[in-house]
Amino acid sequence: MKKEFDPNAFGIIGLGRFGLALALELTAAGKHVIVLEVEAEKLDAVKDQIENIYPIKSITPEVLEESGISHCHTAIVCIGKDIESNILVTMSLVELGIPRVIAKATSTNHGKVLQRIGAEAVFPEVEMGTRLAHSLVSTGTLDFLELCEDFSIANIELSSKFADQSVAQLNLRKRYHLNIIVVIRNEKAISDIAPDLVLEEADVLVVGGSNEAIKKFEQANEL
Repeated sequence: MKKEFDPNAFGIIGLGRFGLALALELTAAGKHVIVLEVEAEKLDAVKDQIENIYPIKSITPEVLEESGISHCHTAIVCIGKDIESNILVTMSLVELGIPRVIAKATSTNHGKVLQRIGAEAVFPEVEMGTRLAHSLVSTGTLDFLELCEDFSIANIELSSKFADQSVAQLNLRKRYHLNIIVVIRNEKAISDIAPDLVLEEADVLVVGGSNEAIKKFEQANEL
């Protein structure tokens, strides 16, 4: 019997900043998200926002099967510090036959290893998703990460056109159907996106939404 994979299901292993942003935004987009994390306190912080979270002692093929990740169409390995675990987990996911395995890489050589075992490598801290970019929608888009046909994450540098407005005033959710995941300012990430946060020119907005919505905001952001 041929194994079936759910195109709307995403497995996320590791809940650091990168994994957390993916998990929350995919959940907000109505996707089925399964999260595995060794550190229980990280799961406690999101237990009210993400339904399928699993505290685990180690990541084994059995755990991947039992959690349901083995039936996800896309699995993302967000383990960063432990390179050995990162590679072993990635290999297990590839061996399970998951159609799309994406793994966080910490160096060029690490990325090459991940690619050789059948995964896509992403360098979030260094390139903010460039290695996952399927296309550059415009010069204003620094990176563009397409996780499925109807949902992408883009990093957009805010122009003076929208500067000095608060998050509430800009109201991307209502005006452009986009969610702000993180704001990067002076190479530091602001993850607490309060309504009264005033956005500055050259802030990089990490937004999630449909490709059409991202393109619409990019065009509006152009000077």
